Amino acid sequence: MDAQRWFGRAASVSAFLVPGLALWLPSGYSYGAVLLLLATLASAPLWLHRPAPRAAWWLTAAFSCMAALWMLDVGTTWGWGSMDRPVKYLLALPCIFFLMTFEPRAAWLWMGIAVGAVGSGLVALYQTFVMGLPRANGFTNAIQYGNLSMLLAVMSGLLLVVQFKRWCLWQRLLLSSAILLGATGSVLSQSRGGWLALVLLLPVCAWLLVRTTGQRRVYWGLCALALAAAALSQVPAVEQRVDEARQEVLIYKDHGDGHNSVGQRLAHWRLAWEMGWDKPLTGWGRAGYTEEKARRVAAGLANPAVLEFGHAHNEILDMFAKRGLSGVLLLLAFYGIPLAMFWPTARRIRDGSGKMDKESLSLCLVGVMVPLSYIGFGLTQVFLAHNSGNMFYLFMCPLVLAALHERRARMGCPRPL
Repeated sequence: MDAQRWFGRAASVSAFLVPGLALWLPSGYSYGAVLLLLATLASAPLWLHRPAPRAAWWLTAAFSCMAALWMLDVGTTWGWGSMDRPVKYLLALPCIFFLMTFEPRAAWLWMGIAVGAVGSGLVALYQTFVMGLPRANGFTNAIQYGNLSMLLAVMSGLLLVVQFKRWCLWQRLLLSSAILLGATGSVLSQSRGGWLALVLLLPVCAWLLVRTTGQRRVYWGLCALALAAAALSQVPAVEQRVDEARQEVLIYKDHGDGHNSVGQRLAHWRLAWEMGWDKPLTGWGRAGYTEEKARRVAAGLANPAVLEFGHAHNEILDMFAKRGLSGVLLLLAFYGIPLAMFWPTARRIRDGSGKMDKESLSLCLVGVMVPLSYIGFGLTQVFLAHNSGNMFYLFMCPLVLAALHERRARMGCPRPL
């Protein structure tokens, strides 16, 4: 096997491993990333001087800006451990250009998404019913685990619906199992933020499918999913968590008690909003946020519950308090650039004759789901404060982009961006 084929195969295997092992193993998302980085370094003479499409540079700009933002946290207060996050972003940059030279096949990515969703559900079932854990958490925390499990389930659902006629029986069964088990992983994690994000994701999925395919029966599918969600809400564990949320809101409203999940979030949000407007341009910084938070609690200006976490349980409010409006704008660009790159325009999903290519559409929709789901998850969790959140985003975005470019090139169509 010559170098070109070997590196192309390495890219495809990475496309399988990143989603496929993400929730099966400790740091499961890292196996594909490490393989990708090693292949990138080994093949540097082959891709380093090749021209890259604009999309690669846009993605590089988004990742670089966030790396620079995280570098502001580096200092004596947090030690060398604060380099962990920006280094990951910087290491992902050359992988983008490697992938645009040795583009993975979409089939490997599809299999990885399905296997990852199945694995997340099986791990959740084992942890809950065999180990007796109250909440499934995989090998990370329950919120990150449940949310990523839900994302893989949604991606599997899109693949099943868009390319249904293409799949043979075993593939349909695999994707159906992926939907069911991915959702099971979310339910058993009892992560309510993922369920809230689903309210954002499903209508957007339905609207994009109708807009691109013209098949209005998708709305009937959405109605069926709504009924399934309503039935799911009657599952004792889900019903209990929803009831707890209602009670915690009332307790915080009446007594200001932040010593529960919802009350703590409300207290964090209020404080982050106030602190952000005190320094709206630059924010307090990571160390300054912690110090000022402690000062306000000591002065009786903030709920003591906010001292238990180093973030505000909301991605945008956390960024606003720590880095001001400039940080919020960079975060929105970090989400917005991939969202714009994957948005299913006619140029990206149709062939030269104007006919719909369902694999291109699937790639666009899966790509859209990554930043859109992170926006939804970020409503109740600082997803990028965790290794799993950063790694999945940093490597799924370029993998999907490269697979889309490979598909368009194989069809003889110009690159979509």
